[in-house]
Amino acid sequence: MWFRKQLTLAPKRRGFHLITREIIDEVPEIRNISTGLMHVQILHTSASLTLNENADPDVRHDMAAFLNDRVPGNLPYFRHTLEGDDDMPAHIKASLLGTQLTLAVENGRLATGTWQGIWLGEHRDHGGSRRLLVTLFGE
Repeated sequence: MWFRKQLTLAPKRRGFHLITREIIDEVPEIRNISTGLMHVQILHTSASLTLNENADPDVRHDMAAFLNDRVPGNLPYFRHTLEGDDDMPAHIKASLLGTQLTLAVENGRLATGTWQGIWLGEHRDHGGSRRLLVTLFGE
């Protein structure tokens, strides 16, 4: 079975957001897969996806603080500044973290670790809504 769906996430503030439930709620077809894969791709260049801690929100805060410290805005050597001081740093962060995930599906559920969840990394101050392309494959 192959299945693909495009989802649109509501705008979120800059930082990291746990979006596992939003994805699963929009793709009930996952329940029909006993063994397979779910591929999630964000269709933007200034936001990212990563798999990480799903329980303690301090981890998301600390990740954002770390990346903002390492890749601040308004660096004098950035040339790509037409879309604002946060745009070029957002592209760098998206490239460092990645824009897609491939996760195992087992018995109609994501086969993630106990404390793992899908994060959206919103790297812009006003990124707007974000589109995800979710592809399921399995039997």
